[in-house]
Amino acid sequence: MSSKAITRQQVQCFHCGEDCNSSKIHLEEKIFCCEGCKMVYQVINQNGLCDYYNLNDRPGVSQRIAARKDKFAFLDDEVIQAKLVSFHDDKQTHITFYLPQMHCSSCLYLLENLHRLDEGIISSRVNFTRKEANIIFLNKPTSLRKVAELLNAIGYEPYISLNDLTETRPVINKSMIYQLGVAGFCFGNIMLMSFPEYLGVDASEAGLREIFRWMNFALAIPVFLYSALPFYLSSWKSLQHKFLNIDAPIALAIIVTFIRSAYEVLSGTGGGYFDSMTGIVFFMLAGRILQDKTYRQLSFERDYTSYFPIAVSVLKENKEIPTLLPEIKAGDTLLIHHEELIPADGILTRGKAFIDYSFVTGESVPVLKEVGEIVYAGGKQTEGNIEILVVKEVAQSYLTKLWNRDDPMAGGFRKQEQAKSVSFVHLLSRYFTYIIFTIAAATAVYWGVNDTHKLWPAVTAIFIIACPCALLLSNTFTNGNILSILGRNHLYLRNAQVIEDIANADHIVFDKTGTLTSTQEQDIMYEGGPLSRQQKQRIAALARCSNHPLSKALVKYLGAPDAMQVTAFKETTGEGIEGFAEDDWIKIGSEEYVTGRKSKEESTAVYISIEDKVQGRFRFSNHYRESIPELVRKLENDYQLSVISGDNAAEKNNLQRIFGDKITLLFNQKPEDKLDYIRFLQREGKKVMMIGDGLNDAGALKQSNIGIAVAEQTNNFTPASDAIIEAKQLSALSKFIRLCRANKNIVMASFVLSIVYNIIGLYFAVQGDLHPLIAAILMPSSSLSIVLLTYGNSSLLARSMKL
Repeated sequence: MSSKAITRQQVQCFHCGEDCNSSKIHLEEKIFCCEGCKMVYQVINQNGLCDYYNLNDRPGVSQRIAARKDKFAFLDDEVIQAKLVSFHDDKQTHITFYLPQMHCSSCLYLLENLHRLDEGIISSRVNFTRKEANIIFLNKPTSLRKVAELLNAIGYEPYISLNDLTETRPVINKSMIYQLGVAGFCFGNIMLMSFPEYLGVDASEAGLREIFRWMNFALAIPVFLYSALPFYLSSWKSLQHKFLNIDAPIALAIIVTFIRSAYEVLSGTGGGYFDSMTGIVFFMLAGRILQDKTYRQLSFERDYTSYFPIAVSVLKENKEIPTLLPEIKAGDTLLIHHEELIPADGILTRGKAFIDYSFVTGESVPVLKEVGEIVYAGGKQTEGNIEILVVKEVAQSYLTKLWNRDDPMAGGFRKQEQAKSVSFVHLLSRYFTYIIFTIAAATAVYWGVNDTHKLWPAVTAIFIIACPCALLLSNTFTNGNILSILGRNHLYLRNAQVIEDIANADHIVFDKTGTLTSTQEQDIMYEGGPLSRQQKQRIAALARCSNHPLSKALVKYLGAPDAMQVTAFKETTGEGIEGFAEDDWIKIGSEEYVTGRKSKEESTAVYISIEDKVQGRFRFSNHYRESIPELVRKLENDYQLSVISGDNAAEKNNLQRIFGDKITLLFNQKPEDKLDYIRFLQREGKKVMMIGDGLNDAGALKQSNIGIAVAEQTNNFTPASDAIIEAKQLSALSKFIRLCRANKNIVMASFVLSIVYNIIGLYFAVQGDLHPLIAAILMPSSSLSIVLLTYGNSSLLARSMKL
């Protein structure tokens, strides 16, 4: 099909959905943004996997930036293979790859059909929530490197980091699930066989009743010894630390109920309260499992090893040798390719380094380094290949030493010890327990004086009926539901305690670059003489020849140029570009490069000259997320706000316009400066919430009372934090905080309801006349009403907030 037949309305790439600059790249009436996307389509089409495109519209990942051919050469190294694979023998190998590009059912379909793309692959099983593919392949027809290259070729480049050398994959703890299953089975059967006790039986059926009692006793033993184990362990640990948590009175209630019930069965005086005991354990475990639900596909404990590559090219005798990062020594010469990270501090020995340090320092503009200058670990080379001579090993580089340093006075990233957050529920349960002990003591004294036969039944009945399980249930089920609601809205919390920590915060600190601003966009303003449409097109045509971030942003701002001939193109790294666009000689670059004058301004600007006549400049500024001004207005009345940035002060006026005069603004902040500021606020008694996105924020996020990492996609690299929020949901932060604050009110309301149940039960208990039927009614009805109240209230509140 000719390109003339393609309509102008077809502007999106058939594979990835990105805008196409032209319709020149096409196949079978399908337009592609680049040759890479076209090639992926051909591979998928030739292997009969085009259902990939039917399941979702334009599901692919853009292939405009193609990986170099030898990128995965390090996977041929047997030492590296041994570190990565989970199983290997003479016939087959098992490997798990992390594929952050995975996002829809089309991805699932394609990745589970890898065997149709490579006959050496036996199977591929996808864990969609963790964005992982577990692949089994035969060693003879294919190899680990070929599998990685295949994934890369179809748009799913495996993310292999230094962390993979040492990371121990978390084993799913299923013991509590089994404990819940045992408790549920026993509870249901005990309730069924307790009906004779509830309703009463004739003397002729007394033998059958005894059988049921002994069967209940037998069923209660595994619940007592196995299912209730988490409560025993938790309460024992709290007592060892001289702290009474909520599990302690629950464990006591379980033990007392079992002993009292066992005594009644063994002595033949009654059937006991095995139904109440097993019910307590079942509901408690259900609530705990719901609350302890975590987002295992996310990592809240990442450090620099998750950011660095697993291996790098070392030059030895003019040959590239893939080398594990821990094996790099001072004196080695590293070859850093385009778009690769610098893993160790070194001296630039060849090439011009144009390094993007934004993820380390927060500075958004790449830095130019000449031969002989020091380059630091953590930066990304953005212009061609360079060679560096290692002066410090990876473990000794500035970045890793800063991260690992324990001395708080030295500005390390290790968190200074703070008082551990304690849930208000534990404090409530402590007072609740003291009250119950007081009531039990008073009851024991009363019946000890008046009727000693009722002393044991009355005291044990108090501990049975007055268990604080309703308080724990209300807390765990409310927390579990709120965790689920927040997760559906793309705010993922490390655990339930973070809900209370968010509610208690009183000072919010924002990072600027990548948090308040979008890393995907920049605001551009032209200052100077008028430019005709033709001149703009020619400037864009020249700028399109460069891979510099500012050149790309300029092309996007001016619009895709018409087909134009660019000749005599020359790029001076870090300074500018020049060349003929059609018949105009154009220069684009820094003020000194274009005008010859040294710039004294802090703002970022690109100057333009046509035929050696300076036309003007394009001034670049951060593009603030559209939702930020509205978010600030919602937060400023309840919180003190600060902004800290590694950038210069060029954005000061914009930030003051958004945040007002009360805001604290700090610029040119190094990672340790951000950390020190958080510590300063905490010494002032503030509960600090830090919101950042990069490795330069890692220390501050770790030190703060609540660290929230912002990610354009939640499976992108994020530093260690208490929560991860998708950037597009930052506008809803005030709603999330309100929901977390409401958590305490919901728990308190359900606690009041549980007190009503306890008062009714205690009325019977202190008289030593607690019938099993009363206990059987009160315990489940209390638990179920609490669950309905907490779920209903938290869900209604979320719905009213449109979450």
